[in-house]
Amino acid sequence: MATLADVARRAGVSPATASRVINGSSKPVAGELRERVLRAVADLRYVPNAHAQLLARPQRSVVGVVVHDVSDPYFAELTRGLQRVATEHGRLAIICNSYRDPERELEYVDLLRAQQVAAIVLAGSGYHDDEVNALLDERLAAYAATGGRVAVIGWHKHRGDAVLPANQEGARLLGAELRRLGHRRVGVVAGPVALTTTTDRVAGLYEGLAEPLPMERIHYADFTRDGGARATAELLDAVPGLTAIVALNDSMAVGALAVLKERGIRVPEQMSLVGFDDMPIAADVTPALTTVRLPLAELGARAMSLALEPAADRDRAETLPAELVRRDSLGPAPA
Repeated sequence: MATLADVARRAGVSPATASRVINGSSKPVAGELRERVLRAVADLRYVPNAHAQLLARPQRSVVGVVVHDVSDPYFAELTRGLQRVATEHGRLAIICNSYRDPERELEYVDLLRAQQVAAIVLAGSGYHDDEVNALLDERLAAYAATGGRVAVIGWHKHRGDAVLPANQEGARLLGAELRRLGHRRVGVVAGPVALTTTTDRVAGLYEGLAEPLPMERIHYADFTRDGGARATAELLDAVPGLTAIVALNDSMAVGALAVLKERGIRVPEQMSLVGFDDMPIAADVTPALTTVRLPLAELGARAMSLALEPAADRDRAETLPAELVRRDSLGPAPA
């Protein structure tokens, strides 16, 4: 198998010159020398070492995506949209799972900066942590200063173009529908309190219900099926007489539904239950979940499109709408 040294020898150039031609270096090489190197590559059937090429040039054909957990249906849908647009533009997307650990997110940004990727997309909720936000903003600013592009999905306190799911408006629609159906004793199974997604959805629910929601009726847990089950059990034990439970994502709602069935509480005759995000499973459980639909794949696609476009004069922000999806798990409040 031919080596780089063989190509250089055949072309009558230095190995450094041959490397610049083969690896697409931005350093200029005279046309005649370039032709000689390319002819030698063809004659010797030289195949470049992909790893060496990665080390030799910035990864402007690569984009980095930092998600909380790609095994979560929410992030799987976002990632589907992100990858589709990356592929359409001939880019390779590297997916990094932070598992909602801000320190790991910082490490991934540093790693992607070191690889000189073309763009970084942060696909997940922001944090209510000023120190973490300041550190992340500092790193993203340093990356952008080298020509890198930044886009975020969700509400963040740092730079970059942003695509925002209508979390607060979607929750307001849920709250208003619960109020219309006569529900006044509503409990909430919420995600981690440190995430901006959680606080946005709780704030929207307050608006829709149009009345205070006592703190003892809000129980926080992980945005998972098990987290939803645990928080629902705690909520039912702590607050008797509820007529409806709002789970702030569909995975939590599935866990809540399991607990209600275990306790013999009929949905929606005795307790209404609603979710958020409209994951595929929401239509498949019994009863099917009333929920809020977010255009997740479209959110991911739009974020990647912004990341791959030239930078604008100022950071751009776009909000994609939410839609209330009525199904069988929500009914009138019991008399």
